[in-house]
Amino acid sequence: MGSATTQALATTTAELTAAKPGDLTVSRELFAAAREIADSTQLSGALSTWGAPGSARAQIATSVFAGYSPAARQLIASAVSQRWSSTADLISGIEELAIRAAAIGGATADVEGELFEVSRVVAGNPELELALGGRLGDASAKGALVEKLFGARVGEATTLIVSQLVQQPRERRIRALLSRALRIVADQRGNRVATVRVAAAMDAAQQQRLAAALSARYGGDVTLNVVVDPSVIGGLRVEIGDDVIDGTVSSRINDLRQRLAG
Repeated sequence: MGSATTQALATTTAELTAAKPGDLTVSRELFAAAREIADSTQLSGALSTWGAPGSARAQIATSVFAGYSPAARQLIASAVSQRWSSTADLISGIEELAIRAAAIGGATADVEGELFEVSRVVAGNPELELALGGRLGDASAKGALVEKLFGARVGEATTLIVSQLVQQPRERRIRALLSRALRIVADQRGNRVATVRVAAAMDAAQQQRLAAALSARYGGDVTLNVVVDPSVIGGLRVEIGDDVIDGTVSSRINDLRQRLAG
């Protein structure tokens, strides 16, 4: 991520957080805007002509998205007025705003946990992963499939995020899309997400102790996503951000083998 994109994201995220959208309308409109910009070479070019003043780009966006809610229209205008490292970053940035808006609008729901569960279902079903992430197939049909399969199992915010992402993959794998969305939601809520791989299920007390230890170590709330993985053998492996804490028996065996081989 270029420095221009980093600064643009920080600015637009701060504006979104200050706006505090009370429902999912802004999120829906931001997702729609990202898709429309991505699908139109003419529009994406007009909104990412960095030689033009930011105010001119904002004026174009305000005109194009005149039918949107005032909050969404303002956020889109602000986003396109920023300087991004690339047109792709602009589109991705508006999509990130949409995910963050869903996290705010669905504040009472466990969006992180629900996204993780959806990701696990997709990972465990190759046919579903192909149906949602394949290049073939109508985009709206993919969105409808998500709503049909998960609409009764997860909240409205999670359904919105997943159904919108599968309609605009832009050469990205579905599991990568879901993982990114989960990280963005957690960040918007001031949380970190730790994926914990264990050989056997952890009980509630064990999860609470681990979450408390990780929260103390990282200086903030940590949400656990526990994956039972027989290859772990024993112990656990924790992945949190770019950090990996590997306390599995299999890793210790591998270390021993390397030492003996040396």
